[in-house]
Amino acid sequence: MNAPDSMPLRLTSYSHGGGCGCKIAPAVLQQIIGKSEMSLLPKQLLVGIETADDAAVYQINETQAIVATTDFFMPIVDDPFDFGAIAATNAISDVYAMGGTPLFALALVGMPVNQIPLETIRRILEGGEAVCAKAGIPIAGGHTIDSVEPIYGLVAIGLVDPRNLKRNAGARPGDRLILGKPLGVGIYSAALKKEQLSAERYAAMLASTTQLNTPGIAFGTQDCVHALTDVTGFGLLGHLLEICRGSQVGAVVDFARVPLHPGTLELARGGCITGASGRNWSGYGEDIDLAASIGDAERALLTDPQTSGGLLLACAPEAVDDVLAVFRDDGFAEAADIGEVVAGVPRVAVR
Repeated sequence: MNAPDSMPLRLTSYSHGGGCGCKIAPAVLQQIIGKSEMSLLPKQLLVGIETADDAAVYQINETQAIVATTDFFMPIVDDPFDFGAIAATNAISDVYAMGGTPLFALALVGMPVNQIPLETIRRILEGGEAVCAKAGIPIAGGHTIDSVEPIYGLVAIGLVDPRNLKRNAGARPGDRLILGKPLGVGIYSAALKKEQLSAERYAAMLASTTQLNTPGIAFGTQDCVHALTDVTGFGLLGHLLEICRGSQVGAVVDFARVPLHPGTLELARGGCITGASGRNWSGYGEDIDLAASIGDAERALLTDPQTSGGLLLACAPEAVDDVLAVFRDDGFAEAADIGEVVAGVPRVAVR
């Protein structure tokens, strides 16, 4: 891995945004697709767009259903191999978030081929291929275009037993909320663009964003896990609010228990905040209740777009130790119990 200040070519300078911070703001997205009607709804389509879940799921027989998802974005880091690895990890995560096992992937590549060296583009693809190899899946094809900004991602296809399918709906009052990875990737990316991110913190960012959310496979088999998603572009509050809306419940988050990447609170206080964080808050802030102790920096972390973020799940309270053990055994040392599901309207309170 190269340190961020040793890059001869800054990939991030070619894009207006990076990583999952490129996502269309929640309020705008709702206006675009909120009134969409699906004219064909076969009974085999177990998951569609109804609860903004992580992937589509189509049942093919009693014990097998196809999980299909796609994700792509502009560079969040300057090293091409690292960018490819992060983008691939992020795309595959949605399969794990449904309780599924990845089968294969297709590459989505858009590059300004007259501005970026072909070797750099090759390194981006190699980063994605390395992550797919770690996940045990091939990249079986894809599509490429000449574009104004560099774009890379995957179509990820997986398999799940319908009995093990997990959704972002199903949380119950009394459930505990468990978060698999620390927050702050967007803060780090903002600091990187401002050349204020140390090599040590870059390494922490890379380790987190290239860690595959493989515990999702195990959680699919656990009846104690009632809802499962991953935290990406809409931040912790946005994706937790999706769980609340899909489950028709509320949630309470204890900020002191939320794991954060080292130094991110100080960086946020120093102005290293993404524009996507503010857009996220504008999109769903009316459904969030913040305690007086939650300042602008804390709020920025709670709405921070997480590229390749952690799994977020709601589980029975008596299962917390077992769920955390699954995370720990798979290398997620900072997974934490961050709050609870409560009865009521779909709102999130942070204390």
